[in-house]
Amino acid sequence: MNPENEIPEHVSRPARVDGRFVARPVRVRRIVAVGGGKGGIGKSLISANLGIELARRGHSVVLLDLDLGGANLHTCLGLDHPKETLSDFVDRRVPSLDQVAVPAGVPGLRLISGSLDSLGAANPLHQQKLRLMRAVNDLDADVALLDLGAGSHFNVLDFFLLADDGIVTVVPEPTSVENAYRFLKAALFRRLKAAQAVHGVSWGIEESIKAGGTTSPMQLLEAVRGRDPELGALLEGEMRAFRPRILVNSVREAADLNLGDGICMAWRRFFGLELTYLGYLRHDPDAWRAGRARRPLLLERQDQPIAEDVAAVADRLLALPVRRSP
Repeated sequence: MNPENEIPEHVSRPARVDGRFVARPVRVRRIVAVGGGKGGIGKSLISANLGIELARRGHSVVLLDLDLGGANLHTCLGLDHPKETLSDFVDRRVPSLDQVAVPAGVPGLRLISGSLDSLGAANPLHQQKLRLMRAVNDLDADVALLDLGAGSHFNVLDFFLLADDGIVTVVPEPTSVENAYRFLKAALFRRLKAAQAVHGVSWGIEESIKAGGTTSPMQLLEAVRGRDPELGALLEGEMRAFRPRILVNSVREAADLNLGDGICMAWRRFFGLELTYLGYLRHDPDAWRAGRARRPLLLERQDQPIAEDVAAVADRLLALPVRRSP
């Protein structure tokens, strides 16, 4: 094994200077992932405009289009297809992600695109995915903002769980709310399965799902507590550490403003866990004009309510503590 791979993510890796190895400082980073249970709910719009807002505030921001196989974040930003994309790093044609990051039209904002990636990029091999996840941690930026694909398959969930702040996007529609719950539950079980491997224990997740019985997180917790209270306490700690953020997009009516709190309350009631309501974005009836003009909404509609909403979301996001975990 390469000795450098044994150094934890949060420790500065050594660099060679004049023939000697010295500690190489790393910048404090926040990783934010924007996901959701289905397509067409505005994940890319949120990612692009939140990235612009953070860059305007003086943060260095890298947007990563991780909608593997369906990347279009460059279009939301009004950019042409970059010459180098995510595939160039995954296929080892370039040594670092920073080399495929291109200016995104706002000072301090860069984009890593997947717009010209091959069909194979939608399903990277396990080792390719791990290498990409490590590279995200090594990006030279204050904020790495990941625009994820739709659905709840493992690649999406793994990048969502990589983030310090995972944002689940929902729109005021029953199908979107239902898919958001499925996404949250799938992400939680994916986290618990990974933690199970790290701790070298068995909580019986796969057995419970296959049996069709203990399929809710709290039922699983009670079953593990009954077998082993100490193991149950460990499982509970892992569950409590799962704290996604809810963002409601395309709010049209006053009743829609309560949707985020309602989702958090229902999650707390049925799963006994906490969600954070990050905020909402009001529906902009002229958003299609910005899309057709290939201009970011925040640049086209700077004096509109949606600009205030994006700023409020950025305020709440930056106020959250960063808890880096392996």
